[in-house]
Amino acid sequence: MRTPRFALLLAFGLTLWPVASVLAADAADPPKISKPKPVDPSTPTNVLPLPPAQIDNTLAGSGASGNTLDLKLEVVVVPVSDVDRAKEFYARLGWRLDADFAFDDGFRIVQFTPPGSACSIQFGAKITLAAPGSAEGLYLIVSDLEAARRALADRGVEASAIFHEGAVGARFELGASGRLAGPAPDHGTYGSFATFADPDGNRWLLQEITARLPGRVDPAVTAFASTTDLAEALRRAAAAHGEHEQRHGGEFDANWPDWYAAFMVAEQAGTELPE
Repeated sequence: MRTPRFALLLAFGLTLWPVASVLAADAADPPKISKPKPVDPSTPTNVLPLPPAQIDNTLAGSGASGNTLDLKLEVVVVPVSDVDRAKEFYARLGWRLDADFAFDDGFRIVQFTPPGSACSIQFGAKITLAAPGSAEGLYLIVSDLEAARRALADRGVEASAIFHEGAVGARFELGASGRLAGPAPDHGTYGSFATFADPDGNRWLLQEITARLPGRVDPAVTAFASTTDLAEALRRAAAAHGEHEQRHGGEFDANWPDWYAAFMVAEQAGTELPE
């Protein structure tokens, strides 16, 4: 017996009704947004300050705990004209194929997940009214932009040259004069970019992030997307620990594993680093 489409989608992990309820609640009672704070001169020029959102009761738990409800971005829909061609392209990138479901009425849904990503993409037939190729500014975060470009080239995908912004927003404007050649000065985190597109022209934006700003990472969770990221974090911890030992008379620190761990957790969470 054929599994009903709705049951199959639920088994696939698509929770539709809560999302619809939240959207309806937002439309009826939109959340209030506080006025943006003045720009802090110490904020990197390539990072735009964002006003903190005021989460209303629709998204917050009730009762004594008052815990905020988790809202995890699960999937982004990418509009394509040729599903099989898109499937071949994203498979060539090395992304994980999660599913490919087709139905007699022409509905089809394909899901891929980039390596190390908690969010997936979906494309297919009869799943969006957006024009094929109209998706832009789809961020892919990497710790080594040059290595990411080489990996794309090895898979037959051409990426743009690395650039940084000479004008705010130039990252989103193809061919903009505000794009300056080369990585950001001193390879500043958040500041270096490259782009590539799928066969329909949906544009992906590679951004190099080597350290997160305070508050951008859940301090209760320490995770690394790849062995490369973990190795780089260990190297930074080793260098910092060497300076730590020098400050303490150059003696060997038998508790270096504890110090490394504290440094790596604090660095990722954006909190004060150990001395």
